[in-house]
Amino acid sequence: MGPALRSMGRKRMYMYRLTCIVAPLLLLGAAPVLAQDSDGTRALASSPADTVVPIDGIAAVVGDQAVLRTQVEEQIGALAASGQKVPTDSAGRAALEKQVLGTIIDEELLLHEAKAQKIEVSETEISGEVDQQLTKIRGTFANDNEFREQLRSAGFGTPDEYRRWLLDQARRQQLQQKLFQKLRQEQKLTAASVSEAEVDSFFQASKDQMRRLPATVTYRQIVVTPIASARADSAALAKAESLLVQIHNGADFAQLAKRESMDPGSKDVGGDLGWHRRGEFVPVFDRVYFALRPGQVSPVIRTTFGYHIIKIDRAQPSEVKGRHILIRPEIDSVQVAKAHARADSVAASWRAGANYDSLVVKYHDPAEEKMMPEPFPQSELPQEYQTAIRGHKAGDILDPFSIIDKSRGVPKFFILQLTSVEDAREPTVADFRQQIRDQLSQQKAIRRYLNGLRKQIFVSVRD
Repeated sequence: MGPALRSMGRKRMYMYRLTCIVAPLLLLGAAPVLAQDSDGTRALASSPADTVVPIDGIAAVVGDQAVLRTQVEEQIGALAASGQKVPTDSAGRAALEKQVLGTIIDEELLLHEAKAQKIEVSETEISGEVDQQLTKIRGTFANDNEFREQLRSAGFGTPDEYRRWLLDQARRQQLQQKLFQKLRQEQKLTAASVSEAEVDSFFQASKDQMRRLPATVTYRQIVVTPIASARADSAALAKAESLLVQIHNGADFAQLAKRESMDPGSKDVGGDLGWHRRGEFVPVFDRVYFALRPGQVSPVIRTTFGYHIIKIDRAQPSEVKGRHILIRPEIDSVQVAKAHARADSVAASWRAGANYDSLVVKYHDPAEEKMMPEPFPQSELPQEYQTAIRGHKAGDILDPFSIIDKSRGVPKFFILQLTSVEDAREPTVADFRQQIRDQLSQQKAIRRYLNGLRKQIFVSVRD
């Protein structure tokens, strides 16, 4: 069985995203749940294992919408499938059923209000995500027969029926999100105050479910890139200028890019860069790219990447779609050795007290980030970074290490100064105080809004 569908349940089931920080945060009074496997793949959560569900009764009515008792049972099954403890005693079970029913009522209230405010969600808005989700789930099965069998056991006749169910769930979720967005724009969801005691209480209730915080690091860096010789640079410029002549003489830009461009990311698609906004390229390229009109071709321009010819295909008020041809000067082993020596010199100067900003201006490759200001998990850094950082402390300036620039096949040399180094540790309330405060404030604001809806919309809870 594919991991994405290990715990499938009835198709009328209510399923939601987990909106927790470190543990389930009861956004609407009970934790909204979407069952997930360890790989994060969304799954259909099962109802209690192989239980016989009695004939449906009505648990509540919201406006003109009935909430069935089986929906409550199925939601409890989803909670269990997501790893949450479900009480086995009668009193605990009754309390949970009441809490889950409240969550379902809250959702129906929001959907009722979204409809009243004429908020709509078209299938085109959600079909792409749903199809991606369906493809991902299908991919966890060995073959189509296995997939269809699991769907049948979960109560779905065909993949199309399952897709319609997914679309309905996505539509319900989008309606709620759009409603909240509209309410915030209209300032009808005002922030609620949260006390320190409430933050501490939430943290204490959740900390047993929190994972250890990973080892993290922050740093600033200078990246030294090999520079082509004057002869190689002149050859690259001459090549780019000859291509520009061909373009002016009628050569097809896209075909020329496929044949000659040295940009591996766009070469195979005829130099197509897609849609971009201002500020997404290095400054020189950005300035030329957004100064051209559709159909125009730029002169040869130079950036740290090499020599470019740009052509704009289409433009709209905030975005421009264009192509480019990149010609890089060749870098030989002599230039690589010079860059390595330059990096050693930069590290020595930095350790001797040279100003970081001055070194950046003179030596740093502008195509690379200058710093990692926020704590970043060490285990997620490139292996070269992890090896270089190992055994060092905050304040250390590391010896240069190299990483191959795959687009050019030559190394770049990285010099890091560690600005903080934290070992893996147990979380504290200080690590999550602001996130918890924001979430609880939002929860209170939503709760206040829902209480108002309950006074406006007919709600009847049956015994």
